[in-house]
Amino acid sequence: MTAPQKPLLSYWNLWTDTQGVSHQTRCVMTEFTLESISAPAKPQWQGQKTSAPMTVMMTVLPPGWIGDWHENPKPQWIVPLSGRWFVESMDGQRVEMGPGEISFGADQHTQERDGKKGHRSGTAGSESAVLMLVQFDGGRDFTAACPFH
Repeated sequence: MTAPQKPLLSYWNLWTDTQGVSHQTRCVMTEFTLESISAPAKPQWQGQKTSAPMTVMMTVLPPGWIGDWHENPKPQWIVPLSGRWFVESMDGQRVEMGPGEISFGADQHTQERDGKKGHRSGTAGSESAVLMLVQFDGGRDFTAACPFH
């Protein structure tokens, strides 16, 4: 049996630059180790681990929902479970995501420009978007693009 190839996992990162403007960057996680998550389970690829107080919540965005310009309340992973949603950053980039695509929202500390602060988000398409959020409750500051490798 040949050794399995290390996975690459892409994600979108919404972040704030030093001028207070939000941007979205396509990032790739590459740091995985092949190990058991809990013996006697066979080894599987384990990515970067983060240990910190966190809150996990589910949210449902109804069809046509738009969240006007706002910052993420805390740095958070956003995992679409069904439906599609979009994020528009202050630089004008709009990204649509659905199941299998993830985003790390860390656009805290933006500065209002032309009525824009943080990001706009909403549903894309005619069905609700069901999202799982994993919010960091504090401690770490995410001030650059692609904080997870």
